[in-house]
Amino acid sequence: MPHHIDLNDVRTFVIAAQAGTMSAAGKTLHQPASTVSRSLTRLEKHLGVLLAHRGPKGLILTDAGREYLLACRRALRTLTDGEESLEVRRSDPSGTIKIACPLTMAREILAPLLKEFITRFPSLKMEIEPYSFGWDQEPREDVDVFFKLKAPKDSVRRVRSYPGTARGLFASPAYEDAFGSPANPDELAAHRCAGSGVWKLSRGSKEVSPNIAFHVVTSDPGINLPFALDGLGITVLPLWMAKHPDNRSRLVPILPLWKPEPITLCALFSGSSRLTPKVEGLLDFLAEYIGTDRDPRLKHGRAKEYFTDLTLSPTSGP
Repeated sequence: MPHHIDLNDVRTFVIAAQAGTMSAAGKTLHQPASTVSRSLTRLEKHLGVLLAHRGPKGLILTDAGREYLLACRRALRTLTDGEESLEVRRSDPSGTIKIACPLTMAREILAPLLKEFITRFPSLKMEIEPYSFGWDQEPREDVDVFFKLKAPKDSVRRVRSYPGTARGLFASPAYEDAFGSPANPDELAAHRCAGSGVWKLSRGSKEVSPNIAFHVVTSDPGINLPFALDGLGITVLPLWMAKHPDNRSRLVPILPLWKPEPITLCALFSGSSRLTPKVEGLLDFLAEYIGTDRDPRLKHGRAKEYFTDLTLSPTSGP
């Protein structure tokens, strides 16, 4: 007898035995009676024993069939209990979930949502490991969910994307009064700027990458913000940060028609086709907030003013 029996055949046998006929079982399973018959024959072949006599009045179980039916009912009940137990764990996952994420995300998203997260998942502990550098590093095996600002082109982990963060170029009114404002992206090279990498600016279908020698090299908006507020130069800031009530009157947009690339956010995690309860709980929880009107980074306005790809958030506003 083969080692593995198709559980669908077992379930079909139980339903057919209870229904009494192939046609009645087929209606319950939404299958042709011939499919039910083949399933029963296949199971009998696996077991090497006749389970039921087929006759004009329907199925008549053999002694072996009646004994096997009782065993199958117990087994299917056990499987059902196991599924229900997993559903309980999904509604109240437990253990520890380890997260690695950019420092800004830890401060601006996770920290404000901790109270709500703990209230919803009281049995789940969270271990947060913020990082400031090495945004292109690969996640370690001991990290359950690794958040990155750019989706990897090649990764053995699964990826879930969240709405991106719109950004703009900003400086203080004092800097603009003292040094003027660039008329086009190429003139940024003559200004004092803080940032990192290559600034890709787009205006409609046109995209440019001005050659800038940064006066301060950093990708941390927590450093770029005071750089701009103190009148030191021009930098790229998330719109939610630049237009915060504490900052909006102290900053002016630079080249407002030219848009820097949005910051993309994605979560990398391991797992099969169905996630573990703790990972699924975290990812779905964050999807209720990130890039929506409930995003903790928003102090005013609507999500559509500050985030991109809002279709990734099912709860985002119109």
